[in-house]
Amino acid sequence: MSLPAEFHDIAKRVNNWGRWGAEDEIGTLNLITDDVVRAAAATVRTGRRVPLALPLQEDGVQTGLIPGRVNPLHTMVQINQELFGPGTVATSDDAVTMGLQAATHWDALTHVSHSGRIYNGRPADSITPHTRARYSGIDKARHVVSRGVLLDVARACGVDRLAADHAVTPEDLEAAEELARTTVRAGDIVLVRTGQIQTCLAGDKHAYGYPSPGLSIRTPEWFHARDVAAVANDTLTFEIFPPEIENLWLPVHALDLVEMGMLQGQNWNLEELSTACAQEERYAFLLSAMPEPFVGGTGTPVAPVAVL
Repeated sequence: MSLPAEFHDIAKRVNNWGRWGAEDEIGTLNLITDDVVRAAAATVRTGRRVPLALPLQEDGVQTGLIPGRVNPLHTMVQINQELFGPGTVATSDDAVTMGLQAATHWDALTHVSHSGRIYNGRPADSITPHTRARYSGIDKARHVVSRGVLLDVARACGVDRLAADHAVTPEDLEAAEELARTTVRAGDIVLVRTGQIQTCLAGDKHAYGYPSPGLSIRTPEWFHARDVAAVANDTLTFEIFPPEIENLWLPVHALDLVEMGMLQGQNWNLEELSTACAQEERYAFLLSAMPEPFVGGTGTPVAPVAVL
């Protein structure tokens, strides 16, 4: 089934192909300039640090719904082994097999394609088993540090957690922006809280994934107009699931990653940050969210930290 005209109309309005040149591979991360980072550092007042990552564990958020996206399989390969002879210093080593998007993660710009293309008009078949993502792999996103802004949509709506059928709209984002008493600006990393991760933290992984609130197909235009550098939220699917438009699967992924060239993150735990921001009555902070630089990766685990 071909993508509908509504999708293509939005795609034209948010398209960033060529904006930073034909060779560009990082998209909206170009908006995080030195001046943006200096301004982000100036938001730090108390030094309060809030971790935003889920633990990497075998009993993780994945249920087997997505083939190959396995929770971390953590094994010990050495335990107190005296490598250099009896009585020498002993070492312990471990190894992990996991899906790079298994837990808290960034999607690289190559995570999805549509109409045979990835970001900046490159061919989708440039992703192969041997070269992986030849262009715009997650290793190209070398520094993801900027001002973070929490748009606490759930709190702005007066609830702990949005209903499963709630599609987060631009109007919701603006209500959360008003709650935050700040304006999202160019180069910001926006974190959208729905409260959905509470179901995961309570142990119901299936309810966490489906059905789920998430971003509406209308939100990419809002992020594009604000020149947002990256967006993450506290859901498994990022966008509302099942989709708003019947049989139009992952349209927000395609608009954000392919058309706009904007990193998006999922499974971020924003609960402690929501509490901290409400207590301190400010919703902007320094955010460090450095990707693990897997060469050619279409995604990566991340352990973000907000510094207030």
